[in-house]
Amino acid sequence: MKLHNLKPAEGAVKKGKRVGRGQGSGKGGTSTRGHKGAQSRSGYKRRPSFEGGQMPLQRRLPKRGFKNINRVEYRVLNLSTLQHLADKYNLSKVDIEALRSLKMIGKQDVVKVLGNGELKAKMDVSAHAFSKSAKEGIESVGGTANIIQ
Repeated sequence: MKLHNLKPAEGAVKKGKRVGRGQGSGKGGTSTRGHKGAQSRSGYKRRPSFEGGQMPLQRRLPKRGFKNINRVEYRVLNLSTLQHLADKYNLSKVDIEALRSLKMIGKQDVVKVLGNGELKAKMDVSAHAFSKSAKEGIESVGGTANIIQ
């Protein structure tokens, strides 16, 4: 076997249907598109959700819920995460700038501290919001919880 005598298997390659090439081809005239109407014209495209006139799925299903435009999406920090930062980076003050420099939050993120885990290090924490248990956890070890706007 050599490269110059390679060819596909018998019957594997078929010629395409040449429509609109005269009456002798058997596919002339309307070119298998039927008579008149949008589907016979060039450029016709049926929208993907069209179900042949049947009520489409997106209209058969009920509308549910809504998107609250006033919702505040917080980036969450737990007390256990604060303890990890204190151990790893020897931090005593955690604020938005420190979290940004550590790439833990983005430029526009709003931070909330939650009370999951245990904090042993005394820390001054500045964030946009604190849960009740987080504030108690920070203040119980002698730290401060500062709310920023």
